[in-house]
Amino acid sequence: MVQRYVHSIFSEKYHTTVGVKVDRKGVVVNDIPTELIIWDLHGEDEFQSVRMHYLRGASGCIYVVDGTREATLNAAFDLQKRVEEAIGRVPSVLAINKYDLKAQWELDISLANKMERDDFTVIHTSAKTGTSVEYAFEALAAKMVKI
Repeated sequence: MVQRYVHSIFSEKYHTTVGVKVDRKGVVVNDIPTELIIWDLHGEDEFQSVRMHYLRGASGCIYVVDGTREATLNAAFDLQKRVEEAIGRVPSVLAINKYDLKAQWELDISLANKMERDDFTVIHTSAKTGTSVEYAFEALAAKMVKI
């Protein structure tokens, strides 16, 4: 999603983020020029506990879930808890990705709706087609500027 948002590209050859990848993008939110510094962290691996320190100073989070793999939603719940323990509650967006494969989704949408009740913005996205990717980042930026 980050590559689609920042560079308008999508590759079928997905390379898992190891460590952290940092990108920047300027946006205008409510007439306020804002520079987003986007830290792309992979959410499920043995390095995750080490990378919680990367979150210090974060103003918001986008949790990206693969709609075709229910386990990724549970991983997002777990990650949300760890993030809140590490840095407290910050504005957050839940991006349910692979909207282009919605017929193959395995998710229990009621669980995603629970996150929406917990002040998450839930957005269905597709990094492949670009559907709502920009909207997800802009929705998070708008929540961060409100603070």
